Amino acid sequence: MKFTLSWLKEHLDTDASLTEITDRLTAIGLELEGVENPADVLRPFKVARVIEAGPHPNADKLRLLKVDDGSGTPWQVVCGAPNARQGLVGVFGPPGTYVPGPAFTLKPAKIRDVESFGMMCSYRELEMGEDHDGIIELPQDAPVGTSFADYAGLDDPVIDVSVTPNKQDCMGVRGIARDLAASGIGTLKPLVIADVARVGAGPDVRTEDADGCPAFYGCTVKGVTNGVAPDWMQARLKAVGQKPISTLVDITNYVMIDLGRPLHVYDMSTLSGGLVARKAKDGEEVLALNGKTYTLDTSMTVIADDAQVHDIGGIMGGEHSGVAETTTDVLIECAYFDPEHIARTGQKLMLTSDARQRFERGVDPAFLDDGLAIATAYVTQLCGGTASEITRAGAAPAEPRTVSYDPAYCAALGGIDVAADEQKAILERLGFGIDSSATPWTITVPTWRRDVAGKADIVEEVVRITGIDAIPSTPLPRLPGVAKPTASPAQLQERRVRRLAAARGLNEAVNWSFISEKEAAPFGGGDWTLANPISEDLKVMRPSLLPGLLSAAKRNLDRGAGSVRLFEIGRRYFKAEDGTSIERATLGIVLAGDKISRDWRGGKAQAFTAHDVKAEVLALLDAAGAPAAKLMDFAPDAAGPGDHYHPGQAATLRLGPKNVLAAYGTLHPGTAKAFGFKPVHGAVMVAELFLDGIPLKPRGSAMREAYAPPALQAVTRDFAFLVNAGVPAGDLVRAVKGADKKHITDARVFDSFAGAGVPEGKLSLAIEVTLQPVDKSFADEELKAIADAIVKAAAKLGAELRG
Repeated sequence: MKFTLSWLKEHLDTDASLTEITDRLTAIGLELEGVENPADVLRPFKVARVIEAGPHPNADKLRLLKVDDGSGTPWQVVCGAPNARQGLVGVFGPPGTYVPGPAFTLKPAKIRDVESFGMMCSYRELEMGEDHDGIIELPQDAPVGTSFADYAGLDDPVIDVSVTPNKQDCMGVRGIARDLAASGIGTLKPLVIADVARVGAGPDVRTEDADGCPAFYGCTVKGVTNGVAPDWMQARLKAVGQKPISTLVDITNYVMIDLGRPLHVYDMSTLSGGLVARKAKDGEEVLALNGKTYTLDTSMTVIADDAQVHDIGGIMGGEHSGVAETTTDVLIECAYFDPEHIARTGQKLMLTSDARQRFERGVDPAFLDDGLAIATAYVTQLCGGTASEITRAGAAPAEPRTVSYDPAYCAALGGIDVAADEQKAILERLGFGIDSSATPWTITVPTWRRDVAGKADIVEEVVRITGIDAIPSTPLPRLPGVAKPTASPAQLQERRVRRLAAARGLNEAVNWSFISEKEAAPFGGGDWTLANPISEDLKVMRPSLLPGLLSAAKRNLDRGAGSVRLFEIGRRYFKAEDGTSIERATLGIVLAGDKISRDWRGGKAQAFTAHDVKAEVLALLDAAGAPAAKLMDFAPDAAGPGDHYHPGQAATLRLGPKNVLAAYGTLHPGTAKAFGFKPVHGAVMVAELFLDGIPLKPRGSAMREAYAPPALQAVTRDFAFLVNAGVPAGDLVRAVKGADKKHITDARVFDSFAGAGVPEGKLSLAIEVTLQPVDKSFADEELKAIADAIVKAAAKLGAELRG
């Protein structure tokens, strides 16, 4: 919500400084987004007089000017404006000045071989209007040398605040002024509602949709002249981002921003019969003012005449009945639309507007007559014409609501002791009616506060205006004894994994749980798509943590990062068979760029490989409580790892043949390309640890087991096997370990060879086996028996002991 300081002071009588006002806005819950001052850009421009004007020696359409800007030395300026002449007082930008319209900085230049310093400016070049037919002409008594921003009174800061959804009353400047006045920043000025002379019966308007449009008020103004809105109105609208269109349209926009009351104006010459608020018919279409055609259904409220639909009720008007320069007779609509109906219609049509923002939050249902009177007064004052009587169809839900409230409840719930008299004064300044003749009080809620429903809401208002910072910090009482641990096994698991990942040199990322449809596509598209997302980039609930990590890795590489090592712990989202949501705890890893950068010791840089990401996965699985040494390493199949992995360069780690605990490997080139990775970035390694699949042990004693090293020395033996090239090395290692589970404590591949001496299609795998004696040292016969068992177990996989 944007407004200018002068606009605010139309409703608020205050001497407070800009800083005091903005600080107080944040303190009362209207968070300051920023402050802009248009004068800052235009301050370098000076009021200047043309003291000489003659023809350019080398161009018929150019003029050579001498310009006095009060600096003491006239500037020579080449100008092509048709109204450039001696004696003209205008706006001059000296060299070094930034011109906002064309967006360049003035420099001395030669134009047709004649030097020119600075420029005389038009309104469009200063972004003050569309007039570009000539340079600005100021009155002859304008003080030469004065900053144009100061002379034109442009020093009017634009304040931008974030309005929370419950503060519908602050979607207008007057509502913000009311809150500031209640907090002690000045006094709220009375709202002036001008009397309008009305002649003749009102228009034929009615409502046939009591749910979507409970009340529809309207009046006509005939004989209007729809020209250009006055400068003061255009300036305020442009300051808050509204483009001035015509007087009639600008009036409706001004009243909406000023008072939070959306309106609509119809050109009566385009209407066939009266207007009715009704449900749309399935398949009806309307060409809206944004130039797009929308197909409607029976859940939507529209404004129509006898021939067609003219308005998507409360959201956007139709192009057919919009006012134009030739409009002479208008019908002004002031209606109340149900917030829930507006929200659902806007979501279905994916259509947003300033009117929708206000109606779906809830406008003041008791402000129909006054809002229509104020708009009609503006129309008759600025456009002329004769107003009719008001036609009132239906009734808005403006019945007063009351809340029973005990002032002591403020301290009990809000934690701050505010005197009863002060509470009463705050609430009255906010527009609440107070009957304090007995306790509890009877409080009448103002019609513009749809969000206030109970005593807790009253406490919130008192605390908000008093100040959150006035609440004392009170520590919770400490219970006697030693505090018991509260973290669940799943939380403890995430803590262990997070600490180890950071200790291993990975950087933690925290991404949105929502991604774009484009990012979700390589990962199956996602089961959950938002109907009304914040933006198109946050539309799908992520089916994997990798999209967010890949986008983050790409951003870091683009900004010069040589090596990216990211991890994230979070949830991924799926739809169950019964339609409910499933959230699964996951850890994602992305390794990109160089593992080792080039230097004088190692020479060329080294890239990450699938073995690097597997090492991270195994270490983190061990920290998560998975039996990492007993996991089975499976090649890709129907259970994983997924189409986003590179075929032949990825695998899964499983606890049993079906329970997949992790997937890891090289990112598929197609997926890498979809996320913007280029060949220069090299291969990207990714992994997913499915923490929800790891069996969690119940919380036990915090004490560690006593360290009890073996009493006897371990023995190692090496075995070299010839295996078919297609046999996974992990299968051979598991077979070897299973040959004698009592004495074999470890087995690992330490060499792989194919070539001379090894038959074609075969591979030589050398395995180091660690044997641990239990109660006595091994005898030669025992070692031979274990070795025979190892060879026999390997033979089941077709492995032969090399001679």
